[in-house]
Amino acid sequence: MKALDNVNFSLRRGEIMALLGENGAGKSTLIKALTGVYHANSGSIWLEGQQIHPKNTAHAQQLGIGTVYQEVNLLPNMSVADNLFIGREPKRFGFIQRKEMEKRATALMASYGFSLDVREPLNRFSVAMQQIVAICRAIDLSAKVLILDEPTASLDTKEVEMLFTLMRQLRDRGVSLIFVTHFLDQVYAVSDRITVLRNGTFVGCRETASCRRLSW
Repeated sequence: MKALDNVNFSLRRGEIMALLGENGAGKSTLIKALTGVYHANSGSIWLEGQQIHPKNTAHAQQLGIGTVYQEVNLLPNMSVADNLFIGREPKRFGFIQRKEMEKRATALMASYGFSLDVREPLNRFSVAMQQIVAICRAIDLSAKVLILDEPTASLDTKEVEMLFTLMRQLRDRGVSLIFVTHFLDQVYAVSDRITVLRNGTFVGCRETASCRRLSW
């Protein structure tokens, strides 16, 4: 049995593409194939005209594909600044330059319109803000494609709009986003195109503006 069969789609530079499908449609499998968690038996992945072969999520990030999940995969007890720059902290003579790191972290968040004390532990902030920190980290790691897997599942209406504002900013800066969700109203609110999977197969892809509003 094939988890994915002949799934073929393209993602344009600077667009938000919603990925839809019922549970078991193949969305999670596709994400894992794109990020190197699963290695496909056939097919290929191309990014900016080059075929790529992600070995794992870290390698996928190096290649330009970042992923943010509903449950943020960061370090909740460490500061926002630590989470933004972990593994690449500014150092001098082998010592971390904490003030410089906090300055960079503040500037990074401010560049997307967010003002917060980056010295505070991540778990002091809402789930929405934790996801925004994860997104900013991925973008600062030079993600060209950003996959958001059910990012709004635990957010209220105000937090959803805050996240959508950031998504639109990233789109306008040329980042390509894959937005996995079950909420059709959110698809119409923020996406440019819709791709649908069913039972591991590609059903179709259409411009969101051309799709009639339906209830899921």
